Amino acid sequence: MSDLKTELTKELSHLVNGLSFDVSAEQIDKLVGYVLLMDKWNKTYNLSSVRDPHEMLIKHILDSIIVTPYLQGSNIADVGTGPGLPGIPLAIMCVNKNFTLIDSLGKRIRFIKQAIHELNISNVVPIQARVETLEAKQFNIIVSRAFASLSDMLFWCEHLVADDGRFYALKGQLRKEELDQVPAQFKIESSLPLSVPSLEGERHLVKIIKQPLM
Repeated sequence: MSDLKTELTKELSHLVNGLSFDVSAEQIDKLVGYVLLMDKWNKTYNLSSVRDPHEMLIKHILDSIIVTPYLQGSNIADVGTGPGLPGIPLAIMCVNKNFTLIDSLGKRIRFIKQAIHELNISNVVPIQARVETLEAKQFNIIVSRAFASLSDMLFWCEHLVADDGRFYALKGQLRKEELDQVPAQFKIESSLPLSVPSLEGERHLVKIIKQPLM
């Protein structure tokens, strides 16, 4: 095991003690493996503005897996996934759920394909496309970490969620004007503050449902 992998494994093992759910040694190993791959590819493909793998543990891994206890249903789409965030960390945490990771840039999808191959992740399907061009699907959850504003996410992705499905938006500080711009056919079901160990600043999970037809 390389010195960096040893350091990251020890650090992540300590950080996850601050979570409300368990993370197994096998999951920690895969999460660290994902960070090492992202660090390697980042030097050429510029996948993330976070350059330090130690920072990635907090800003990418913990900030993604923090929503693990809230995931409902077995069919989840991560829109605007970038290098696979939060989809790959969540797939590592939830092996009984299926994840479709959608991004328009080929280099990001190539990285995701390589990551799921090297880490032996079997519950992820990567798709290179703009979300608005995809055929209507029936996902239980549409999750977005840095895709767009709430109103844009709902507009571009409405056709991808099941009638009883939900949109999960991972947000920092919530702005009232953004919440007020949610279209009338949707309803904010809840806005949950999230406590991410060692991460500065606010984090929230905004859960949105379609309004039932009258």
